[in-house]
Amino acid sequence: MAGGSKAVGKDEVREFPNGKVEIAKLGDAVIGRATFQPGWRWSESVKPIAGTDSCQNHHVGYCVAGRMMVKMDDGTEIETGAGDAYDFPPGHDGWVLGDDACIMVDVDPGIATYAKK
Repeated sequence: MAGGSKAVGKDEVREFPNGKVEIAKLGDAVIGRATFQPGWRWSESVKPIAGTDSCQNHHVGYCVAGRMMVKMDDGTEIETGAGDAYDFPPGHDGWVLGDDACIMVDVDPGIATYAKK
């Protein structure tokens, strides 16, 4: 590739019930591609790994496919779908809406610790 660029593959894949996150690191940048299957819910699939009452990761990224509902600890609900950019602060639950997988690309550095024991 020109200009010193290089292609990077997955550095790590973390699987959990009804989903997975693929982590790629390039210098200080961390990118996570998460695939959540229908029936996935953070409080059921990732909470046992995280050990917190709600997701404490900050998520910033782009929804490639599917739909997801995120409920903040204060009760605020945010729906995101294919083509939407998102910014979910720490303190939330989330679940897939509908019968299609939800695929999200997260660019917040905190994705490096998502679903990590």
